[in-house]
Amino acid sequence: MQLSRIGCAVITAHVVAGLTPLTARAQLPLEPAKNSGQAITAAYEGWFRNADGTVSLLVGYFNRNMQQTLDIPVGPNNRVEPGGPDLGQPTHFLPRRQWGVFTIQVPADVGDGKVTWTLVANNKMTEIPMGLDPLWEVEPLRDAAQGNTPPTLRFSVDGSPQQGPPDGIDAEYTATTSAPLTLTVWATDDAVTDSNRKPLESTPVRLVWSKYRGPGDVTFHETEPAVGVEEGLATTTATFSTAGEYLLRLQANDVSRDGGGGSQCCWTNAHVRVTVQ
Repeated sequence: MQLSRIGCAVITAHVVAGLTPLTARAQLPLEPAKNSGQAITAAYEGWFRNADGTVSLLVGYFNRNMQQTLDIPVGPNNRVEPGGPDLGQPTHFLPRRQWGVFTIQVPADVGDGKVTWTLVANNKMTEIPMGLDPLWEVEPLRDAAQGNTPPTLRFSVDGSPQQGPPDGIDAEYTATTSAPLTLTVWATDDAVTDSNRKPLESTPVRLVWSKYRGPGDVTFHETEPAVGVEEGLATTTATFSTAGEYLLRLQANDVSRDGGGGSQCCWTNAHVRVTVQ
């Protein structure tokens, strides 16, 4: 998402911000994880340079709940400022840590301000500033040590490739509430990995579909469809409970595990728009 004038934030070494309870006690760091009732925290993962001279902030989140999935519409409880409240952030939050779910594009000379994502979940508010501290510059398209690159996704045989952090809308579909929508993708990877780590899957890419935004429920026939070894073809269907516009998220992980095992080099996120009638 483009933001015309924005400032640089000075951030701490903690990726996940502390909790600010509104009417309930915050979860202490050593408390056991709970199934529900806990906060969602923005996770600033770093910034990287774009070919056009702009800079992108890479952002994920940590839903502290083990099981509770929440929908938080854009507004007072889910806002990015300045320039927002809507800068492309998710409104549907899966449990636990989700990596690189969206990016915010800013000018390279952003000055000395900050971008802040504020979330209120289960009556607990968290917010985290994001900026261009040199210590937070990342290389999301290539691991400097191993040369590993993210998986590549295509939504048609000869379609444009998507690799690395999300960048706009990668595919668009129309659907109805009365029939499942078929989702087909081709996923490939360079298969580069640490020589001391055994592959976790028989195929080089693991796919995970999820709802990102939308007015109703989305049910996938297979949330993690099998990826063909030869061509990388993977197919599933999605059924929508309510008409409206949806965004779906497709994450592709290589053998370095979810979120690249903490490295920004080795996963890909794609956003798909579906208009449901």
